[in-house]
Amino acid sequence: MFSGVYTALITPFKNDKVDFDAFGALIESQYKAGVNGIVPCGTTGESPTLSYEEHEAVIEFAVRAAKGKMKVLAGTGSNSTDEAIHFTKFAKKAGCDGALVVSPYYNKPTQKGLYLHFKTIADAVDIPIVVYNIAGRTGVNVEPATLAKLTKDCKNIIGVKESSGSLDQMSAIKSLSPNIDLISGDDALTLPLLSVGGCGVISVLTNIAPAEVVALVKAFNAGNIKEAAKIHYKLLPITKAMFIETNPIPVKTAAALLGICQLELRLPMCEMEETNKAKLEKALRDFGLLK
Repeated sequence: MFSGVYTALITPFKNDKVDFDAFGALIESQYKAGVNGIVPCGTTGESPTLSYEEHEAVIEFAVRAAKGKMKVLAGTGSNSTDEAIHFTKFAKKAGCDGALVVSPYYNKPTQKGLYLHFKTIADAVDIPIVVYNIAGRTGVNVEPATLAKLTKDCKNIIGVKESSGSLDQMSAIKSLSPNIDLISGDDALTLPLLSVGGCGVISVLTNIAPAEVVALVKAFNAGNIKEAAKIHYKLLPITKAMFIETNPIPVKTAAALLGICQLELRLPMCEMEETNKAKLEKALRDFGLLK
């Protein structure tokens, strides 16, 4: 259901408010590049620093801006099950195609707690749900067996955004849940994940280089593995630069350098160290995005 290329959108700010003009232009650029869908209010969108009102306004705006041209998979997760249900209900009301629900952070629930968390959300809201598994941020890994039980017991849990960095785990997920939408959460692992049965990527890089990522996935799906690999290696240096500091600091800095938005982050996200910014600028120049 959520195959292809999805962009984990940055949230542009201007004078500490959401810059909807820049946000709309960014969404339009994604459509023109052939991206299949957009993901507002994820990690890359600085969702932890958005107020309730801003979170809902960003989702509503994204749905209107996509206008049925692209799917909208809204970030609705929380470490509070009740809060996650609130945002997931809102996503359905706003007309989203699905909800991306991150595993609870800081609480460090057991596998049983994770199962109950996601099942409670799925039972409460009839909307397609993609589990966002990113133990590096949350402190807890959603194990393949837990995902398999969730997909078996909850008809609307249909996918996982896998950001474990482990191809072994990704393979185990697909083995236990053959029909799951296995989506890469790491730009550098898009091609390897496709090769073990993945269906696409939720990408940070596409905020600034969407056409190239779209071309990679299209080449692979067309059976042109050599071309896909060629694009993969071309993208690798700039992909690495996107994570030279904590996401979304580098991608938002790159977007500002390219005139997509203002360079404005919300604490505790802050501007890059100058040495890392110089490395980022070099990567953008080498790729041909920055003159």
